[in-house]
Amino acid sequence: MATPRFSLGRTVATPGAVAALANNLQTEISFLRRHQNGDWGDVDEQDRAANNRAITEQERILSAYRLLDGTRIWVITEADRSSTCILLSEEY
Repeated sequence: MATPRFSLGRTVATPGAVAALANNLQTEISFLRRHQNGDWGDVDEQDRAANNRAITEQERILSAYRLLDGTRIWVITEADRSSTCILLSEEY
């Protein structure tokens, strides 16, 4: 198991993300672990580089993942590491 690269702070999820996860029989913990361990999911190279810099420069970190049915979720950790939110991409 990889070592977490940053703190998630308080974790929350929007109602849409909670419903989408439940509909796919998936849990938020696997996506939070991937995010915290630096697996940014379905983002381009520019966003990967920005996330890697954000870890040390205290900036916002955004990961994107697809659920089993193709629904896209985002996991966003705030710059001050006070909270991390799971949401549907269209809820942003």
